[in-house]
Amino acid sequence: MKQILHSVILGEGKPLCILHGFLGMLDNWKTLGAQYAENGFCVHLIDQRNHGKSFHSPDFNYDILANDFLNYLDAHTIETTALIGHSMGGKTAMQFACTY
Repeated sequence: MKQILHSVILGEGKPLCILHGFLGMLDNWKTLGAQYAENGFCVHLIDQRNHGKSFHSPDFNYDILANDFLNYLDAHTIETTALIGHSMGGKTAMQFACTY
């Protein structure tokens, strides 16, 4: 069974996923996420593995983080999304884009 990352979803509209940086959590993006939601996006603030309320695992690298994000998109039936990543989240976003 696949474990799915924890998230908070704000607003309605075009999907926008936001990945936090190392040692961060989705709460770091609540203020900006709310502003994006007010401007017509369905914002997915996502806790990456080993962070926030998401599952913890000794397995941790950018290939795994990108796959976690793919599983998240599949679980939420998101086919296309805008994506913002900061620091580790940015590296995860780049790995995801190159892999998938």
